[in-house]
Amino acid sequence: MSVRVLIVDDSAVMRALIKERLGKESDIEVVGSACDAREARHMMKALNPDVVTLDIELPGMKGLTFLRKVMELRPTPVVIVSGSTGPGARATIEAMQIGAVSCYAKSTRYRGMADDDHGRLASQVREAATVKMPQATNPAAMLAAPPKTGVQKLPVARQTRPELIAIGSSTGGVEALHKLIPEFPVDCPPTVIVQHINASFDEAIADSLNRCTNANVALARTDQVLEPGHIWLAPGGDKHLMVAKAGTRGYRTILRGGGAVSGHCPSVDKMFASVAQVYEAKALGILLTGMGQDGALGLLAMARAGAQTIAQDEDSSVVFGMPRAAIACGGAKTVLPLGDIANHIFRVRRAAA
Repeated sequence: MSVRVLIVDDSAVMRALIKERLGKESDIEVVGSACDAREARHMMKALNPDVVTLDIELPGMKGLTFLRKVMELRPTPVVIVSGSTGPGARATIEAMQIGAVSCYAKSTRYRGMADDDHGRLASQVREAATVKMPQATNPAAMLAAPPKTGVQKLPVARQTRPELIAIGSSTGGVEALHKLIPEFPVDCPPTVIVQHINASFDEAIADSLNRCTNANVALARTDQVLEPGHIWLAPGGDKHLMVAKAGTRGYRTILRGGGAVSGHCPSVDKMFASVAQVYEAKALGILLTGMGQDGALGLLAMARAGAQTIAQDEDSSVVFGMPRAAIACGGAKTVLPLGDIANHIFRVRRAAA
C-alpha cells in the first residue's frame, strides 16, 4: 500500500519539486498540494493523507500555528521542509518540539531542492508513515491509534548516581530531549547525546536545549574534558561522537570520522560502545524513541560492562523501534515512560539531600 502524502508549501516551484521527487517512488503517492494553511486544512479533511510535508513559512496562518492545530485536532505525521539556516532552523526545532516527526533541509544556497538527495526525503516520508500519533484533543477529529504490541515492561533496576550519562535518540527524539533535559540539575553528570538529524539543524537543537535547562548544552568538539554540569550533543555529519580517557584530566570527547554504523553517522551504537569500554559500570545509558536498531547493541555492551541502562517505554515513544530492539536483546535493564526517567536518575541524590 502506498504512503499518501499532502504537500503544503507557499511556493509553486517547491510544490512541483517535492511532487516530482516523491512521485518517482513506487510506494509513495502525492494525493494533493496546498499553498497555505486554509487550503491544507480542507485537503486534510477531504484526503486524509498518511503524511504531510510542511513548509513553516506560510502566508496567513504561519506553519507553526497550523502545526499546533493539526496536532490538537487531527494528529498526522508531519515532515518539515525548511530552510536550513538562521530563523528557519530555529523554527524547525520548535516545530519538532510541537510534534513534527522530522525535518528536511532545503538547499542553503538556493533555498530549493538539491539535484539528488539520495532518497532522503522519500526515506523520511516512509519513516513518518510508521509513527504512532497521539489521540486528538477533539474526539470528533480523533484518528484511530495503532494497536499496542504488548512488550512486557521490565522491573526497575536499583539506581546509583552515574559518573557519565549517554543518551541516544532518533525519530521523535528532539521532542523527547526537550522534555528530558530540562529536568537535569545544574550539576548533572557529564552527558553525551547522539540524536539522528540533518547537520543543518544540530546547532539550533543545541541552542534550544541550552535555553531550557540549567546545565550547559553545546555541540561536542574533539578533546573536550567531560565535566559535571555540561551536556554535549553530537554534531550531524560524518563523524562519530565517542569518549576516551584523558590522562590526569579524566575523560574527554572524541569526534572521529568513519562510515555509518548501524546505518548512521553519528551512531548511537558507536558512542555507547566507547562509553562501555571507558566508563564500564560507572555510566548510565538511555535509549529514547527512534526508528531502527541503532543503540541496541551498544546499550547491551554497556549493560554487560555493569552500567545502568534505560529504554523509553512504548506508550511514550513516537517510534518504539530502537527501545524495542534494546529490550529484545537484553540491553535495557529498566524500561520507563519518558516522564519518569529524570526522576529515576536523580532520585538517589534528592533522597540523600
